[in-house]
Amino acid sequence: MSSDEPLWIPGKERVNKAHITGFAEWLSRKTGLDLNNYRDLYQWSTDNIPLFWKLMWEYAGIKHTQPYQQVATNLDDMQECRWFEGARLNFAENLLRFQDDKTAIIFKGEGQELKSITYRELYREVAKVASSLRNMGIKEGDRVAGFLPNTIETVTAMLATTSLGAVWSSCSPDFGVQGALDRFGQIEPRILFTADGYYYNGKAFNSLAKIKEMLPALPSVEKVVVTPYLEAKPDINEIKGAILYRDFLPREEPGKLEFAQLPFDHPVYILYSSGTTGKPKCIVHGAGGTLLQHYKELALHTDLKREDIIFYFTTCGWMMWNWLVSSLALGATILLYDGNPFYPHPEALWKLAEDTGMTVFGASARYISALEQQGAHPGKNYSLDSIKSILSTGSPLTRENFYYVYREIKEDVCLSSISGGTDIISCFALGNPTLPVYPGELQCRGLGMKVKAYSEKGQPVINQKGELVCTAPFPSMPVYFWNDPERKKYRSAYFEVYPNVWHHGDFIEITERGSVIIFGRSDATLNPGGVRLGTAEIYRLVESLPEIEDSLAVGQQWQNDERIILFIKLAGKAGFDQKLENKIKKTLKEEASPRHIPAHIIPVPEIPYTINGKKVELAVKKVIHGEKVQNREALANPDALEHYRDLPRLKQ
Repeated sequence: MSSDEPLWIPGKERVNKAHITGFAEWLSRKTGLDLNNYRDLYQWSTDNIPLFWKLMWEYAGIKHTQPYQQVATNLDDMQECRWFEGARLNFAENLLRFQDDKTAIIFKGEGQELKSITYRELYREVAKVASSLRNMGIKEGDRVAGFLPNTIETVTAMLATTSLGAVWSSCSPDFGVQGALDRFGQIEPRILFTADGYYYNGKAFNSLAKIKEMLPALPSVEKVVVTPYLEAKPDINEIKGAILYRDFLPREEPGKLEFAQLPFDHPVYILYSSGTTGKPKCIVHGAGGTLLQHYKELALHTDLKREDIIFYFTTCGWMMWNWLVSSLALGATILLYDGNPFYPHPEALWKLAEDTGMTVFGASARYISALEQQGAHPGKNYSLDSIKSILSTGSPLTRENFYYVYREIKEDVCLSSISGGTDIISCFALGNPTLPVYPGELQCRGLGMKVKAYSEKGQPVINQKGELVCTAPFPSMPVYFWNDPERKKYRSAYFEVYPNVWHHGDFIEITERGSVIIFGRSDATLNPGGVRLGTAEIYRLVESLPEIEDSLAVGQQWQNDERIILFIKLAGKAGFDQKLENKIKKTLKEEASPRHIPAHIIPVPEIPYTINGKKVELAVKKVIHGEKVQNREALANPDALEHYRDLPRLKQ
């Protein structure tokens, strides 16, 4: 366990007013137990999983028309466990439980003025779209897709879709045509919502040309609903079945929304794996599990309240969008942004924070790292008094990033690095406003999530690196994969390594105090001489050097062993020479271990990333071994892979 001093300790008032404190007191009254510290609360929640989720249902006030008969059945079988059978509810109804004049959504498009909508207005707008969808014959189980920027209309379309019991699936318009088809082509949507385009980095990008190219490969699409974004009246004449958003809406007020009452595990979202090693998996998530898990994480682990304004920098192609939108269930205001977070300057999002009174700021670890590299000082240039929490996910947040946040953004803030995934549409490890923050550590494991680190022998370990596993079911496990009737892909994805244990594919350490350290994806774990090393350890040290802007490490098979190859992207005008190579090796040797020293350090002009901002070690590993990379459309910069092909150094 790290001997570091905490970077932040919550004050007494913060602890006393926290949702999780009230929840623990409420539980104590219900159970007669003394659950006044998180260690005890977490242990109780994982020892009494059905009771915990039963009480979570009650605490969240889940709106339903028919009660459940049993909290969980087949609890001993992770793949066959079923939750809250007999219950009837609607996902959208729970997100629209408030219908007052409080602001529900604030939207800021790149280079545009703020727009907002109240809960009352949102309800009315959702009712209109739902009425039109119903008139189109959209029914329970039908798929509706969004190829949209992150706008108010996107949230409205999702809520209208799910109010009818149809299934929502979206990806961001920066996906290429094939990338979008690899996703939507599998699920066969009946309706496609889009915009005429989007803005990024001061430039306008037209989406309609992509839609026109996509439609012949999507014969299931009956209508394309186009939201004007670049132009007030976009030309849609060449788009088959297209109608402008305003013309799609009914001419008369539709009246009260009718919410389809459906089983707990009725599909609500289809999300997609990154697809860097093959066609994306279509991961189907249930309404009840998503709702209950998100409520728990937003209320208890993020301390979100009605008066809060919560922001997450995300597109509609990342699960953090789905997570953010669930904040409506708590009556908070969600803040949407669409565009380049560094336009027109690196501190653009922090100006937005000042302008809106944002209280919860969320972004990827890569964003925070880039902010530091650009020398940004948001805390000096903007008033950030309203911000109480900063969230980070997508990849491990390095120790240096932690120090940067407290030094240059805000001292008195709960910095929560959180981690889970598209697979569970939620988190395994996350924040806690009543616990200290230590550099490089996720504060705690999520309540009700029986998370462990498994050794190579399949035994739980503390203070040692191991595989992230979850040894008991939880409500937000996928309902199934699309077009996987025998659940073969589902079993293969999570249950082949350890029988009846969810194997997530992250390389982690659980400390004695219950915090979690993530070392990267275990399928990208380096294994020189049979010793497993996390790539995040290398990135943290290498990218702390001023000469290095970015890096990527992979293992290369070599002489019946594996050796580490480190690729670096140089910062600014820095040059690569023997002096810098020695400096990198010395840093890794002294700060990590001699085993972390790469066999070769190779400068490259670009590091490949997925569209959601994750480094793609596996694709690079395939390239250097001469293997084919499938589904390049999943990458934000697929041409970057060419910089890694047929490198002479790798034959030495």
